[in-house]
Amino acid sequence: MPEQEPQQVPPHVDVYAMAGGERAFFDLIEAFYAKVEDDELLRPLYPDDLEPGKRHLALFFAQYWGGPPRYNDERGHPRLRRRHAPFQITHAAALRWAELMAASVLEQSWPQEAEQAMLHYIARFTPSMINAPG
Repeated sequence: MPEQEPQQVPPHVDVYAMAGGERAFFDLIEAFYAKVEDDELLRPLYPDDLEPGKRHLALFFAQYWGGPPRYNDERGHPRLRRRHAPFQITHAAALRWAELMAASVLEQSWPQEAEQAMLHYIARFTPSMINAPG
């Protein structure tokens, strides 16, 4: 069965532009990773060097929300579940990821429509990443 990606937000919601373009996604991911660095549950799941992951996630979100295809240009198709398969993502870890990402979104002062679209995506997408019991 082919891997399914979360559905795109309707085209009338231009999250990329409303949020402020690519820089907004890099700022979001910096805020998120600052939380990950201090998190006892999530930090062990990440490599020592967080910088490549920051870039990958920022480019993925920017592309997903309407920006240029820089993620695909650099990394190919996202294949999110396949890329995350080596990591033991439990229900608790996925929930913590969602909590920290949602908190980071709310810190960005994005327009409400962009913020709500992102929060909806997080809630819908996160359960699909669980690949381990616990």
